Amino acid sequence: MARYAARAWRNFRPDAAAVGVSASVRMLPAERCRVLGLDPGSQRTGYGLIECLGSQQRHLASGCIDVSGRDMVVRLRRIFEAVSALVSEHRPDIVAIERVFVHRNPDSALKLGQARGVALCAAASLGAGVHEYAPRAIKMAVTGYGAAEKAQVAQMVSTLLALAALPGADAADALAVALCHAHARRLTALASGSA
Repeated sequence: MARYAARAWRNFRPDAAAVGVSASVRMLPAERCRVLGLDPGSQRTGYGLIECLGSQQRHLASGCIDVSGRDMVVRLRRIFEAVSALVSEHRPDIVAIERVFVHRNPDSALKLGQARGVALCAAASLGAGVHEYAPRAIKMAVTGYGAAEKAQVAQMVSTLLALAALPGADAADALAVALCHAHARRLTALASGSA
């Protein structure tokens, strides 16, 4: 270990001029961005709205659109109306949505795909940009582990957004989607050199 001691992260000193490399760190521009995260489902669709300012995220709203116990056509219309209302009320810059997870049951996957499509149409029809993320990528961005349990996701969402209480499962998943986009947005800005 002694051979690489100078390269260890424990020895990193950003103010050390002896390294010979500029220690200045470029920060992200302080532009605000509202992100609406959606976790679509044929029974319940979770939503979570956050505001990003540089590397900081702030919780604005979250909840669940419950359409269980109705005819499928009525459920889809209700999801469309509710997502349209959310987008028109909160005016997000971006809508981040979870990609369809392929179930063993083709009927369930079809219903989930229909709910997701309706949510996408509602978001895009009002002019918001849409980004999609795989479930494992969302869990990885929020918890650091791609196969994290729902309870772990909810706990990390609560911690990252400094929430007073744990959100419900659907709202937590939707907030995790929004946080995933916030992290991806920040990494893209850093990689492109615009930060």
